[in-house]
Amino acid sequence: MSRLYLLRHAVAAWPQPGMKDFDRPLEPTGLGDAKRLGGVMRARQLVPDRVLCSTAVRARQTWGELAKGLGTDPERATYLDELYHSDIGTYSDLITEAAGDGSLLVVGHNPMMEDVALAFSADGEPAAKRGLRAGFAACGLAIIDLDGPIHSAQPDKGYLRMFLRPQDLNAG
Repeated sequence: MSRLYLLRHAVAAWPQPGMKDFDRPLEPTGLGDAKRLGGVMRARQLVPDRVLCSTAVRARQTWGELAKGLGTDPERATYLDELYHSDIGTYSDLITEAAGDGSLLVVGHNPMMEDVALAFSADGEPAAKRGLRAGFAACGLAIIDLDGPIHSAQPDKGYLRMFLRPQDLNAG
């Protein structure tokens, strides 16, 4: 069994005049949400073995703050341009090419995070499915259990174990 974590970047600032979308930083709220989520993940022993992260500023900052909360080294991520501007096919390929057993965290963007979560989840916990159906919030985390190793993951074969949003973290 393996586990796939899908994390949408946290709340980002609107672009300033002349700023590229790629360079948008996180808002202070987004920085706090990501760090808090990392702490919740660590407390629940939801620590990924490997990390793929978009090269966009807001995704890199999300991973950096999450890593602080997890108590892990932010330098252990693999940064990929393709996670900034690709379709679901490329996201799926990148996930399955991240060979190995264990778990993988992907830090990326919507609508791809939501599309991938829906594609890989045949079923799931009722609360997790309700949360995902409500929309993949900024700093939302989908946790999908897979029967085999990630390199053999197939659409509609995973189980959506949990879906966390920043507002869920405030509740406890």
